[in-house]
Amino acid sequence: MPKLTIRDVNLRGKRVLVRVDYNVPLEESGGRVVITDDTRIRETLPTLNLLREQGARIILASHLGRPKGKRDSSLSLAPVAQRLAELTGRPVQFVDDCVGAEVEETVANLQNGDLLLLENVRFYPEEEANDPQFAARLASVADAYVNDAFGSAHRAHASTEGAARVVASRGGPCVAGLLMEKELYYLGHELENPAKPFVVILGGAKVSDKIMVIQRLLEKADALLIGGAMAYTFRLAQGHKTGKSLVEPDKIDVAKAAVAEAERRGVKFLLPVDDVVAVPVKTDKLDKKGKPVIDYQQVRVNSTLDTPDGFAGLDIGPATVRAYSEVIKGARTILWNGPMGLFENKTFAQGTNDIAKAVVEATERGAKSIIGGGDSVKALNKLGFGPKVTFMSTGGGASLEFLEGKVLPGVAVLNDKA
Repeated sequence: MPKLTIRDVNLRGKRVLVRVDYNVPLEESGGRVVITDDTRIRETLPTLNLLREQGARIILASHLGRPKGKRDSSLSLAPVAQRLAELTGRPVQFVDDCVGAEVEETVANLQNGDLLLLENVRFYPEEEANDPQFAARLASVADAYVNDAFGSAHRAHASTEGAARVVASRGGPCVAGLLMEKELYYLGHELENPAKPFVVILGGAKVSDKIMVIQRLLEKADALLIGGAMAYTFRLAQGHKTGKSLVEPDKIDVAKAAVAEAERRGVKFLLPVDDVVAVPVKTDKLDKKGKPVIDYQQVRVNSTLDTPDGFAGLDIGPATVRAYSEVIKGARTILWNGPMGLFENKTFAQGTNDIAKAVVEATERGAKSIIGGGDSVKALNKLGFGPKVTFMSTGGGASLEFLEGKVLPGVAVLNDKA
C-alpha cells in the first residue's frame, strides 16, 4: 500500500526526526577525513529543502560504518555535517551524541527551517538491537518522524523502526521522505507491470545472494542476463570447468532449478559465452581491510566455456558484451543489479563499463532503466553515467530484499495512505 509522504502532512514548527542514510565512504587525506562520494547526501537534498520550506525543525539521524556499538572517532558524522552545510549553503548544527541532555537542549533551541545532524546512532549497541528504551530516547525530541533512508529500511533498528513506533504511539505522523517515495515508486510500482520487453541484468559474486530475486523476476522478465562471479556457479551446474573462479558448489541444484524455471516460462536466460581470465597470485601486501592483495597475471580472453586450470574468470568477454548489448537494445524496461566482473580493478572493468554504455544508450532511446543499488551504482557514477539512467537506487541489501518481495520494517512502520 502507498505510504504518506512529507507532502501529505503539515510539519510547520514541528520537531521532525528524519532518518537519513549518510553511510558514505570516507578516507584519510592530508591528515583529515574526507568524503569520497557524497551521492547519498545529495539524494536527500529534495527532502531537506521541502522540509525547510514547510518550516520544520529538522533533526537528522544516521549510521556510518560498523562501529559495533562503541564510539569510534574515525566513523563520526562530523565531516558529513560539514559537507551537508556546503551542499545546502546553510548552517548545519552538529551534536557529538544522538541522545541525552545536549541533544535535548540543542533541539529546544532550533528555529523553523534549522538543520541539526546527530552523531552516529551505531555508537550505541541499543541501536541495532532496536532497544525500546533507546528508541524512546531518540524519539523524545520529535513530534514527527520521516524515513528517507531506503538503504537502511530492511533493518528493524531503533532509528529505522523503533523510534517511528514511539512517535506513532503519541499520535505523531510517520511518513516517507521524497527519496524513500522515489525508491518505492521505481522498485515497486514501475516493476509491478513493467513495459515489455523487460530485461534484467544480474551480476555480483554469489547466486545465493540473488536467487530469491531471480525467482521473483522470472515471473515478469523477458530476459535475464547473468554476469559476475555468480555466472560460474551456473557454468559448474552445466558441467563446465571453472578453474579458480569463485563458485558455490552447494548451489548447483539451485542454479539448475533457475535455468529450468526460465525455460518453462519462456524467459531468455543468457550466460557468458566468453570471459576474461587471469591467474590469481597472493602477494605479501595487505589492503586497507587487512586482506592479502591479489596480483592477477596472464590476463587474456577465454573463448571457451571451460576456465583453464589455475585461472579465474574475472569479467565477461567481448562476445558476451555484444550478445547482451543486443538484448538490452530492444528493452523497454531494464533492471540492473550487480557488476559483470571485478570492476574495481580496471583490468576487469571493461565488461561492466560496456554494459553500462548499452543501458545508457537504451535509455536514450526511451527505455526506463532502473539500477538496483550497490556496485552497479558505483560503476555508473565512476563513468559519469548516473544522470543518464532513469533511476539509481541508494539501497544495496534493501533493494534486493524489496525486489524479493520481503516486507521492509522501515517501510512497514510508516503511515499508509487512505
